[in-house]
Amino acid sequence: MAERSEAVSDQTSTPSNILTTKIDPTSARFEANMRFLADLMSQVRNEGEAICQGGGAKAIENQHAKGRLTARERIELLADPETFFELGIYAAHRMYEEWGGAPAAGVITGLARIETRMVMIIANDATVKAGAFFPMTSKKVIRAQNIAIENRIPTIYLVDSAGVFLPLQEDVFPDTDDFGRVFRNNAVMSAMGIPQIAAIMGMCVAGGGYLPVMCDHVLMTDGSGLFLAGPALVQAAIGQKVSAEDLGGAAMHSAISGTVDFHEPDDKACIRRIRSIVEKWGYRRLSPWDRKKPVEPALAAEEIYGVYDSSPARPYDMKEILARVLDGSRFDEYKPEYGKTLICGYGRIGGFAVGIVANQKLHAQQTDHEGHKRVEFGGVIYTESAEKASRFIMDCNQNLIPLIFFHDVNGFMVGRDAEWSGIIKAGAKMVNAVSNSVVPKIAVIVGGSFGAGHYAMCGKAYDPRFMFAWPTARYAVMSGDSAAGTLVEIKVKQLERGGKKLSDEEKRELHESVKRTYDEQTDPRYGAARLWIDRIIDPMETRDAIIQALEAAALNPDVPEFKVGVLQT
Repeated sequence: MAERSEAVSDQTSTPSNILTTKIDPTSARFEANMRFLADLMSQVRNEGEAICQGGGAKAIENQHAKGRLTARERIELLADPETFFELGIYAAHRMYEEWGGAPAAGVITGLARIETRMVMIIANDATVKAGAFFPMTSKKVIRAQNIAIENRIPTIYLVDSAGVFLPLQEDVFPDTDDFGRVFRNNAVMSAMGIPQIAAIMGMCVAGGGYLPVMCDHVLMTDGSGLFLAGPALVQAAIGQKVSAEDLGGAAMHSAISGTVDFHEPDDKACIRRIRSIVEKWGYRRLSPWDRKKPVEPALAAEEIYGVYDSSPARPYDMKEILARVLDGSRFDEYKPEYGKTLICGYGRIGGFAVGIVANQKLHAQQTDHEGHKRVEFGGVIYTESAEKASRFIMDCNQNLIPLIFFHDVNGFMVGRDAEWSGIIKAGAKMVNAVSNSVVPKIAVIVGGSFGAGHYAMCGKAYDPRFMFAWPTARYAVMSGDSAAGTLVEIKVKQLERGGKKLSDEEKRELHESVKRTYDEQTDPRYGAARLWIDRIIDPMETRDAIIQALEAAALNPDVPEFKVGVLQT
């Protein structure tokens, strides 16, 4: 099997940095892993297809009856073929069920190419409650805008929304990550020189009316409406009777108020106009990240299904996954003999130079400062591995190399030996280095991502440009088993203090109840519903997703000075 890596040759590198494989694709374990991941991905795809139906067949029919396309039909016409990379499809998944649900939070967001130029698309889905803003709708739009701000991505808004979903207004209206932040971001993006185009292709009512008007270009189709108050509210407030068209139609806004730059007859004409405008944009200075001609990995991405094993009893080698993601399967490993439960090193993905920080799931033998040998558990961050990663992350910042984090982490090591070795100090150093990094950070949650290990591996709170997850990801303070054991023990002691003793059966039931709740909350779909994860990706598409993210990051040429402040030593 190792011979497969010899197919790629490069005169600038020696074969010593090519990752080889020890995987046997004919083994029972490989085939069982393949089936497990294939079944999981099939479930994710089926759910994704259901979400893409938006408000359902009748709502789609109603949209067509108005002479309008659905949001997904608009995006298909707007984006260059096969370039739309959706983000946040699981937003609001299994939320707001008392209101009939809000598939994809009623708004579609993602990266695409228009006339080869990368853009962010934000499109209201009018088939979901007339495109009304639920709490998660605001957060999803803001997340898309934040990605655009961090990476300087031009943004296209396809507006078709009834405004705030009034029954939940208290959770939509007032806070820093609520509805008003959208318009604040419009203004900030404009000041930063990030192009924004808004196309009003339906209703644009009340406070939502500010969004298109705060963009660089405003387009509007016949039959659409743009007003701070609709005809009914105007009559109630001031007694004036006026038609929707006279109050805020496309003809009025293009000829009288002068609010609209382009008056278009229908959706298709409007989309053609957007493409025509984008096609004439100039090109801005690109970022300093090094990129060469991409080379495909020497090993097949399809084999990732058979490599990954979710069972703690069968640890897998993370390098087998890296070998199927990195260009030419080439990897210059940093300090390979030290801190072995974290893999650090340099490679390329899609031609981009990257620094890799990845949890190694294989157990390793380590020698301490006194010459004693010990076994280190895979997926656990020890003092040595945290120190190694800290130094490596700082080196990548010093040399302008983007960082890619691959999570499968149980957390930091605990116990007397770990505390005596300075695990808190080493962990704080790693968290500091991650927090203050100025190069793009992209995170991929492969398996578990628990506790402070999640933080140190550039969790969501540490500003990764993009956060991806495999369907095998698990994401929480601790695993369901650990949480259940801890909470049951606390509950038993509380009851015993009150004079009550639980039977073994009652303890078992309590344990299972807690574990079920935790397992549901650690599922990546739960996190994606709350936008902790930008996209659940097919493991085979890990490389493509990272390349998309790196191409987006390359649009931002500005790199702040790297400083870490006070480090514990």
